Amino acid sequence: MKNLIFLSLLVTSQISFAQQKLLTLQEAVSGGFTTLAPKGVEQFQWIPKSNKFSMVVSDSGEKKLQILEMESTKNGLIRVVTLQELQEVVLWRIDRKLPHKPLEVLPPVIWMDAYTFRFLHDSVWFAYNYGDKKARFLCYYNPKEMEHAEIEATNFKTAYVKGDNLHLNLQYPETRQLTQDGGKGIVYGQAVHRNEFGIEKGLFWSPVGNKLAFYRMDETMVSEYPLYKLEDRPATVTMIRYPIAGSKSHHVTVGVHNVATNKTIYLQTGEPKEQYLTNISWSPDEKHVFIAIVNRAQNHMWLNQYDAETGAFVKTLFEETHPKYVEPENGMIFLKSKPDQFLWFSERDGYNHLYLYDLTGKLIKQVTKGPWVVTSLVGTGDNDEELFVMTTAESPLERHLYCIKIKSRKSDIYPMVKLTQEAGLHNIRANDACKFFYDDFNNAALPRKVQLIDDDGSLLQILAQPESTLKDYQLGETNTGNLKADDGTDLYYRIYKPINFDANKKYPVVVYLYNGPHLQLVTNNWQGGGNLWYHYMAQKGFVVFILDGRGSSNRGLAFENAVHRQMGTLEIRDQLVGANWLKQQPWVDSTRMGIHGWSYGGFMTTSMMTRAPGVFKAGVAGGPVIDWGLYEIMYTERYMDTPEENPEGYKTSNLINHIDNLKGKLLIIHGAQDDVVLWQHTLWYQQEAIKKGKQVEYFVYPQHPHNVRGKDRLHLMEMISNYFIENL
Repeated sequence: MKNLIFLSLLVTSQISFAQQKLLTLQEAVSGGFTTLAPKGVEQFQWIPKSNKFSMVVSDSGEKKLQILEMESTKNGLIRVVTLQELQEVVLWRIDRKLPHKPLEVLPPVIWMDAYTFRFLHDSVWFAYNYGDKKARFLCYYNPKEMEHAEIEATNFKTAYVKGDNLHLNLQYPETRQLTQDGGKGIVYGQAVHRNEFGIEKGLFWSPVGNKLAFYRMDETMVSEYPLYKLEDRPATVTMIRYPIAGSKSHHVTVGVHNVATNKTIYLQTGEPKEQYLTNISWSPDEKHVFIAIVNRAQNHMWLNQYDAETGAFVKTLFEETHPKYVEPENGMIFLKSKPDQFLWFSERDGYNHLYLYDLTGKLIKQVTKGPWVVTSLVGTGDNDEELFVMTTAESPLERHLYCIKIKSRKSDIYPMVKLTQEAGLHNIRANDACKFFYDDFNNAALPRKVQLIDDDGSLLQILAQPESTLKDYQLGETNTGNLKADDGTDLYYRIYKPINFDANKKYPVVVYLYNGPHLQLVTNNWQGGGNLWYHYMAQKGFVVFILDGRGSSNRGLAFENAVHRQMGTLEIRDQLVGANWLKQQPWVDSTRMGIHGWSYGGFMTTSMMTRAPGVFKAGVAGGPVIDWGLYEIMYTERYMDTPEENPEGYKTSNLINHIDNLKGKLLIIHGAQDDVVLWQHTLWYQQEAIKKGKQVEYFVYPQHPHNVRGKDRLHLMEMISNYFIENL
């Protein structure tokens, strides 16, 4: 808590009477990510197996790629690559029949080794060696035709999906179609299980690229749901497969294709078919595939080993169970010096920590320990004697880099050294040897600072430290603090006060919330993370308040799973702690309080308006879950179990059952193309409101999915802003 008072003083000190400009709504909606975003370093990359890095700089309006070295007597600059230089080496296609389109801008690059980077141009990946100034053809890649593509890093074979079938591009012009039965409920090479369990893709190359593991998903048993296609005359529908809580789930298997033999086998993952195959990992020698298998109830996980040649089950390395749920989200991380040992993330002791195992399944040591969360592993030093991790050990509101001295253990835990000293949210990238670190960070008082530090935390160079892009704008005071839940748990909040704040006046309030798993809103970052709409509403005379209640992330397993089987109940109690605190402030008009959130926040907005009626005069709920019995299996059953197992929990959280209690004005917004929270949620709610004689305002974005993005977002935020202005 020592930082909170300090941050408030720093932020307050920035307020100046000279600031005159007010944010436009356009700036409030997108400016924090575009024109008003503090400038950093463009395209910074560490160059593999070296102490070099590259970044793009502007020179007289022309962008150039600079290659620099950390240890140099000549300011580090080694080489500059220009657009013209690259243009000269991409003139002709590999068949020499047609010239390539000219390069119009300097393309993004991806480093392959200490002297070579690749770049995509005109549907071709090129490799360019900046030493000899020569380019070579790597492979074709057309993202419109090659969906979900994964390019392996050794010989640049490309696996991709086309028409729900799996294809493989080998050395030009050889191609293979690996599957034939894709379509009509059979899907290859894509993320499965609704992207839960950290699953982001469906294709997994082995370390050297000799084999390809892939997901096969059979959705034929899953109910179809229509998405309305407005643009057709007359309108048609697109059918999607959507497994709702308590219903049949899709069946997933994992295949392995051997490139040399052109044969494909499937891993023998066994029964029941309704299980979750998560966190696929390859052994360093490419002989085995590991899968963290989670049962349908999500309270039991087996880390299993399979033979990559035959598909045979080898053994279970270890198991994890929990009375509520187990949620693996990271694969195995093998040590560089000891390929028979690996690191594993687990919340088994109540917080996300790292554990060291060997391939027999023996636990060697819990590497990190404490009432805080490891948010990521940055890398390992030479011979794996040091680990570098990002954690919340300093504060749940901050992220810092720590070095763990594995070879220096003198007690039950390994010693940790904090390498980032300045308060805030640090984003770290390490070079291969973890000797140097790129540190891009900000805090409530600092817009942005980009620097290079070494492995003992010493500052080497500041690459960027822009002044505030908001220095000429009138901004209200912003403070962060904490309140106590009814069980004594700390609940962190952020508050934005109106410009020209007068403690003798009474102000209306807008509470913004999410308060669901896998998201944290309140952290020590610049202007609340770039969303300037909070400041826009403060300009309009509102107090804006945000609180992370139980269920939110990065506070430990007990804090998150407190909502198990009762989603909405504890969250309401925690949000009422914030609302009651606001009512106690002499400068708050408790008769003019509003609330707004999207997705889980939309569920919470509607919950607060009906399960805690009378607290808020107006609410705006975007894309809300109304009935968890209509939401997807993987997410819902983790937190609620099935409707058959937890009928009272589903009944209590079903907001249709609380429409009679609605007081005040409620606006619900939904995208008609929403494939995350189905449109049917709010249509049912509206129908029930009609039956009950309750007036609920409603707006639909016909061509938008779960969120409203692009140019239409300005329309959305204008509607929400005006709703509170008119009703509060």
